[in-house]
Amino acid sequence: MNTLQPTLKPFKWNPNPNPKPTPILKLKTQINPITSSSSSSSAGKIKRTVLTKEGRTKFNISPDKDFYAFPRFVTHVDNTFIDTLTNLYRNRLSPGFEILDLMSSWVSHLPKDVKYKRVIGHGLNAQELAKNPILDYFVVKDLNKDQNFEFDNASFDAVLCTVSVQYLQEPEKVFAEVFRLLKPGGVFIVSFSNRMFYEKAVGAWREGTGYSRVQLVVQYFQCVDGFTEPEVVRKLGDGNKEDGSGFGWIKGLLGLLSGSDPFYAVIAYKNFKPIYD
Repeated sequence: MNTLQPTLKPFKWNPNPNPKPTPILKLKTQINPITSSSSSSSAGKIKRTVLTKEGRTKFNISPDKDFYAFPRFVTHVDNTFIDTLTNLYRNRLSPGFEILDLMSSWVSHLPKDVKYKRVIGHGLNAQELAKNPILDYFVVKDLNKDQNFEFDNASFDAVLCTVSVQYLQEPEKVFAEVFRLLKPGGVFIVSFSNRMFYEKAVGAWREGTGYSRVQLVVQYFQCVDGFTEPEVVRKLGDGNKEDGSGFGWIKGLLGLLSGSDPFYAVIAYKNFKPIYD
């Protein structure tokens, strides 16, 4: 076996009788970065895709920015749904929270008597967002083209997505970005009913039912490492509006459904503890 022999350097006399001391490296510069949780944690990574190529398709393939170019100052769900959602927000969102309202419009459904630190809106129509009295400011972005926000990591205590998750063609990437933006312990609340712009909803949503859509959103959470187990809140209300199939959508358009809109919410938190591979 060969052994390494030390290399002897010739001694050189230093004529300077008072040499400067050699600086000592601080210990923190010698720490191996691989030991940090940020580099070894799998939290926030996409574990698997949920939608197939066909499941991401839309009937109307025109750019979303064109479809939403004109403002729609209407409510997309009934008052019973809105009241249920506002009460949910009141129970889950503390005063002083920093909130990102994804795919928002001219209303946010947050309780008006609660003061939050800041509420930032996001959407595709600037006129709608400018009318929203709760927003401190807003960002216009097409999440089906670009899923990355220019906010720092852990910027928000809560992220909301109201009656819009059905339009996401890259939900896995959006949910991973939400994870990045949430503070540890932060909450992501996704709420929806059976209403939609049918031509702009993705195929997996159009072809589903109320139950299958809930399971789809649950899978969006589960495909990203680090979210807690999703919690489902379901309130079907009275009447027969729970039919969420494509045929049910047509009946609703014709006014053949009665009763209040069904309410669904899927909720999960950014885990306090890092998850390691």
